[in-house]
Amino acid sequence: MIKADILIVDDEANTLASLARAFRLAGHEATVCDNAARALDLAKSRPFDLILSDVVMPGRDGLSLLEDLKTSGIAAPVVMMSGQAHIEMAVRATRLGALDFLEKPISTDKLLLTVDNALRLKRLETENRDLRRRVGKHELVWTGEAMRRVMAQLDRVAASESRVCIYGETGTGKELAARTLHQKSARASGPFVTLNCAAIPAELIESELFGHEKGSFTGAAQRHIGKFEQAHRGTLFLDEVGDMPLALQTRLLRVLEESEVERIGGDKPVTVDVRVVVATHRNLQKMVDEGSFRRDLYHRVVVFPITMPPLRERREDIPTLVEYFASQVCALNGWKAVPFAADAVAALSHYDWPGNIRELRNSVERMLLLATDIVDCATVESALPPALSASSGCAPDASGRGPLAERVASFERATLLAELNRHQGHITNTAKALGLERSHFYKKCQQLGIDLRAERQ
Repeated sequence: MIKADILIVDDEANTLASLARAFRLAGHEATVCDNAARALDLAKSRPFDLILSDVVMPGRDGLSLLEDLKTSGIAAPVVMMSGQAHIEMAVRATRLGALDFLEKPISTDKLLLTVDNALRLKRLETENRDLRRRVGKHELVWTGEAMRRVMAQLDRVAASESRVCIYGETGTGKELAARTLHQKSARASGPFVTLNCAAIPAELIESELFGHEKGSFTGAAQRHIGKFEQAHRGTLFLDEVGDMPLALQTRLLRVLEESEVERIGGDKPVTVDVRVVVATHRNLQKMVDEGSFRRDLYHRVVVFPITMPPLRERREDIPTLVEYFASQVCALNGWKAVPFAADAVAALSHYDWPGNIRELRNSVERMLLLATDIVDCATVESALPPALSASSGCAPDASGRGPLAERVASFERATLLAELNRHQGHITNTAKALGLERSHFYKKCQQLGIDLRAERQ
């Protein structure tokens, strides 16, 4: 049976006592409340796994409470119960979002079975929602040499406990690299916990990292377990570590040296077994020289540096990434697959992508929204900002110079090369994708000066 935190709402003291006792004997936590207004306040103040409410109560009844819960965005499943049940009441409760409707008196076995089923359904819905949100999210996609070198480095360092610093521009996939490292390590069965040091106000990072005790500061209504404790026997990924305040760097250094954390307001250290991986788009060595990053911390976290290449330095991966993101977006939204024309892919391969992989992924989604039967060059031009679409290769030569034949030949050459990269030099598959006979493809490559032997090496 799944253990849960349950809120019971009923105006009868005996009912509250008997239900709470039954739940606690079954291993659940039970909070009791005798009116709808108080129940709504409780549900807003803390998350419950399930809310069990009577329908007929003085003041606001259970159905009004159900409406208020849904209006307030409280996602906990609600089971209604009543000793004066009738079909209209059950139908209304179901329409308002109740998971189930039980008639009093309720046997303990039936009550526990209903609650267990409700909790299992909630867990399945949560897992399904998370799976849909994360589909393909934690996978590095690559075909070219630049990323092959990165993967070799990840494979080499994953077997050790060495601390890794992942450098790279925003959007290059630093967190994906860290997750890959975790999945390849002996800690793969443990948690992977992340904290973006640039996304959290300086005054809150300490609490997020190390946790706090109840009442340790204004607003600390309950104990909070920090990221280090959450990552015990796993990996803690500190993104944008270069943005961490100097004062906090000192405390982080101490934790790395002693493998112990002390919560804010706590009086005893907690031992943690955590592998720390950091990432940044900044030059940490330069920050050390300028005094904005501790030298001793630098030497603790930059044991094995890995640099994620920007997308403009791994253009050979763009066709594969476009195909991957298109499949991912369509699956996530339940859309019919929409193919990308070869010239559109070639155009995307010409663009520099200052936002890197994140920008490419978002642009692919935008193109799929704009396209009908196929994503062509016109779609690319519509999806990218005007100043950028000109550099993608779809728009005419920005210089406005050169005969038309030369411009067409240049575009054809880029298209053929992009398809060759996408099919990893496989002639038959490339020709088929372009709608050409194999012999015609060879002839076209010869006309455009493409050395197929070199492209296949």
